[in-house]
Amino acid sequence: MSPVMLSAIALLVLLFLNVPVFVSITGACAAYAIFNPSSMLSAMLAMQREISGMQSVPMLAIPFFVATGALMNYCGITDRMLKFCKVLTQHMYGGLGQVNIVLSTLMGGMSGSSLADAAMEAKLLVPDMRKAGYPNGFASAITAASSLITPLIPPGIAAIIYGSITGTSIGRLFVAGIVPAVILCLAMMIIVSRYSRTHGIKKLSERRATSKELCEAFKPAILPLCLPIIIIGGIRLGFFTPTEAGAIAIFYALILGILYGEIKLDNLITCIRETVATTSSIMLIVGAATCFSWILTWEKVPQNMTSFLISLCKNKYIFILLVNIFLLIVGMFIEATAAQIVLAPMLAPVAAAFGIDPVQFGMVFIFNMAIGSLTPPMGNLMFVTCSVTKCTTEEFIRDCLGFYILLFAVLLLMSYVPMISTWLPNLVYGV
Repeated sequence: MSPVMLSAIALLVLLFLNVPVFVSITGACAAYAIFNPSSMLSAMLAMQREISGMQSVPMLAIPFFVATGALMNYCGITDRMLKFCKVLTQHMYGGLGQVNIVLSTLMGGMSGSSLADAAMEAKLLVPDMRKAGYPNGFASAITAASSLITPLIPPGIAAIIYGSITGTSIGRLFVAGIVPAVILCLAMMIIVSRYSRTHGIKKLSERRATSKELCEAFKPAILPLCLPIIIIGGIRLGFFTPTEAGAIAIFYALILGILYGEIKLDNLITCIRETVATTSSIMLIVGAATCFSWILTWEKVPQNMTSFLISLCKNKYIFILLVNIFLLIVGMFIEATAAQIVLAPMLAPVAAAFGIDPVQFGMVFIFNMAIGSLTPPMGNLMFVTCSVTKCTTEEFIRDCLGFYILLFAVLLLMSYVPMISTWLPNLVYGV
């Protein structure tokens, strides 16, 4: 058995033993060096590879957007968005369930993290959803499933990582997620509406909000809603790069906090702590996975995989189906960021060889990893939501079945209808 195969087995074993992800990947690199003493991989070279992976300029956007999301939550912005969503959906069947989905969609343009979005809404909305008649399992399922919209809405952290490691335009990836996110939002709202009609869950109000009420609720929310527009517009017009857009976003969030009069020293300290903790965990995984990716490249795994898949699959439709199945299985067991950094450099060239648009393939890849975070046995999004709502895993999975079907349907739509992912980027940036 080859050293790279043994190192891959070591990686899987460590992950199944619940060893931290970055330690598991580092252990796999160490296993490769042990099983292949003649290799060029030394401790010094491994450290250089890990550090070089973390020093990538596009990666600087990650702490910026993580900090922006934290500031949005602690500066009163989330409360204003919540009030706007309630007024917007008060006449719809589903009540707070509809609010949950719309809030996830709107907040996705600010937090950039599905885990942060799910944890925030689980604390904010699920207790009131239970009082309104929602079973705990379905309320938790809505919260977790709707947070998968977050990686699609710009500025998603997953898009930054994917673009930086594959060379795909981050600006195009940002724009490409908007149409799939809207489709997902509307479909989830239909599911919640039908569920609410069947189970007798009341509307927030029997009447539609008047123009005056909508206007009054929209005024406090208009400035936060401008953030995604500023980011995409600034990148498209060349005013700043995606990395610089992160710094602009922090500055904008701080201004909003000052305008609303809700920014405090305690909140800033909490935001800094959350940003450091989240960024550190991501960067440790990025560094370790960069080293492992170098090993795979050195052993010509991407080239061999390209040749094998091209000989196995005679057309791109079969290839993308196999990739979806493979990524869904991987996502069930391996943390999304680690899987993305290791697998994207291998699969992206193969997709290009089949003539698949790199932006479309990027969105399919990102959404596959997002679905994996919601599926057992190791879906961290599922566990984060259930830990906050005190929902059992069995109850969550049972009530989430409808959302699983929807997510797979949207994934197939993104895979076989390229226009869903490519129409808007081509419109904004040109073909």
